[in-house]
Amino acid sequence: MKLCVVGAGAIGGYLAVRLAGAGAQVSVVIRGANLQAVRAQGMKLINEDGSEQIAQVAATDRMAELGVQDVVLLGMKAHQVAPVVPELMTLIGPETLVVTAQNGIPWWYFHKTGGAYEGRRIEAVDPGGAISSALPVDRTIGCIVYPAAELEAPGVIRVVEGNRFPLGELDGADTERVRTLATLFRAAGFKTPILSDIRSEIWLKLWGNLSFNPISALTHATLQDICRFAPTRALAASMMTEAQVIGTKLGVPFKVSLEKRIAGAEAVGAHKTSMLQDVERGRVLELDALVKSVIELGQITETPTPTIEAVYALAALLAKTLADSNGRLKVTT
Repeated sequence: MKLCVVGAGAIGGYLAVRLAGAGAQVSVVIRGANLQAVRAQGMKLINEDGSEQIAQVAATDRMAELGVQDVVLLGMKAHQVAPVVPELMTLIGPETLVVTAQNGIPWWYFHKTGGAYEGRRIEAVDPGGAISSALPVDRTIGCIVYPAAELEAPGVIRVVEGNRFPLGELDGADTERVRTLATLFRAAGFKTPILSDIRSEIWLKLWGNLSFNPISALTHATLQDICRFAPTRALAASMMTEAQVIGTKLGVPFKVSLEKRIAGAEAVGAHKTSMLQDVERGRVLELDALVKSVIELGQITETPTPTIEAVYALAALLAKTLADSNGRLKVTT
C-alpha cells in the first residue's frame, strides 16, 4: 500500500514511522530542517517506554514528485489544508482514499449526514469551499487523534502518551476499505476501532479541545493546572456546556458526563496542549477549527455562545499580536 503522510510533524510523524514498520510503503511531505534530517538519517520515533524506532521513508517538500497514492493521510493542522489543496490533487487518483486527522470540526462535517444541513459548508474550516470543492468526499475517511506527541528535534518524534486512532466512514458504513485501513493501523500497534458514528467521537475530543486549548494558550497552564484551579475549571465547564447544547441540537449523544470529561483531561497531568506549544514556538494557532467553528455551528443552530466567543476573542488577539510581531511567548524559570 502506497501511503503518503502530508504534514509529518509530531502526530503525522508518529503515524508515518509506525505504519512504515507495519509494511506500508510510506512517504512524507515535510519542510525545512525536518526534511533535511529525515533525508539524512530517517525518521526516529521515541516511544512512551523509551524504545526507539527508525523508519527510512521517502521525504520531500514537493508532492508532485510522489505520484498517485493509495492513501493520503492529512497530518497537518486544519488551517494548513486549504492552501495546499492544488498540490494535494497530484497525489489523488480515482481510487485514492483521503484520511483526515485534524483536530476540531472537519471540513466534511455536514457531508453524508442525511440531515437538514446536508452538504452545508462551514466557513471557519473550509474557507470559500476550497477544500470541499476539490477533495473527494466519497473517498474520505475520518480519523480521531487522541495521542499526544512532540517534535523533539528535526526528524525526531517523542510520544508523550496514547496510541488510539479511531477511524470511520462519514456515513458510518462498515466498508471493506475502512476495515483494510484499520487492520494496517492495528498492525502498526495502534488502537483503531471502526466508528459507526464518527461525529459523536469528534465532539468528545472537541469538547475538551475547544476549552482547554485556548485557556492554556492564554494562561500558559497545563491541563492539570487548568482543571485544579477552580476559576479556570469553571470557565472550561461553561464553554463545554454551551458546546453541548449545540452538539445535542445536531443530534450528537454525549455518552460521557461533563465532569468525567474534565476529569479525563486532568488525569493527563502536567501536559501542555498543542495550542500552548504553538504559542511558545510562534506558530499559527488552531483557533478556527477548534473554537471559531463551534461559534459558527452555534449561529447555524441559533445557540448562544457568549463564553466561547469571549475566550475566542482573547485568544484570537493573542494570535494576532504574536503574528504581527513574528514573536513567541514562553514562561521560563
